[in-house]
Amino acid sequence: MQFPDDDNGKMLAAMAESGIDLSVALDVDFFLIFDDQRDAESALEALAQKDVNGELELNFSEEIEKWELIVCLNMVPTYDDLVAKEIELNTFAQEFDGMTDGWGVMQHQEGDDEFADDDHESGHCSHTH
Repeated sequence: MQFPDDDNGKMLAAMAESGIDLSVALDVDFFLIFDDQRDAESALEALAQKDVNGELELNFSEEIEKWELIVCLNMVPTYDDLVAKEIELNTFAQEFDGMTDGWGVMQHQEGDDEFADDDHESGHCSHTH
């Protein structure tokens, strides 16, 4: 499979090389970051009302000293869909003085015993949870 030569493309290529099947739906975590807790909580509330088809999680990242809103969506990780979702979420986050900070996939997916750890392969920075 060929991928564009940018962060998202390199990320997908690395995932494919590590044996992740990119033709099936995976839980993809998109990271939105905010300096202010109230902004992050407002964004979380607004997303919850949008009936986003996925899980939402908010926590404070000591590593980057910002509030991190994780939007976990089950989707087939195609390049175009990932880029479109990132742009959509970044536009949304900007309404609350936030921004997207890449995306990641948990290495261990259901029915995939090859990966026993819970490290993220992460788009633009090294997230570990």
